[in-house]
Amino acid sequence: MRTMMTTLFAATLAHAAAGEGTGAAGPVAEIVTFRLIEGTDTATFIAAADDLGPFLRSTGAMIKRTLSSDDTGLWTDHITWTSLEAAKAAAAQMFERPEAQPFMSMIDPNGMDMRHAPIQLQQE
Repeated sequence: MRTMMTTLFAATLAHAAAGEGTGAAGPVAEIVTFRLIEGTDTATFIAAADDLGPFLRSTGAMIKRTLSSDDTGLWTDHITWTSLEAAKAAAAQMFERPEAQPFMSMIDPNGMDMRHAPIQLQQE
């Protein structure tokens, strides 16, 4: 299962990187949508997502992260990064991080989608 998840996650990363603009200056949104594996406890998943916080902050490139889910069970992990390069570097490091394994193991790899987009407007 872990090998399949890693392979599918790597394919999603490659797909997200394909065709993206070059040299986009400024912050970039990373938007990942997915569903949890059936039977996953939501509180356990949220705790595993929270456990990634120290790693994400240690990159020095994460600006903000929001994790949400809708009433159909579709989750969205939205991370604002300082640059596209920083987002890609952090995603690549996820495979090496032991704290990422519980989080990734609860995600259904079928239908997972990752994309990056330069931020055009940000309001808080």
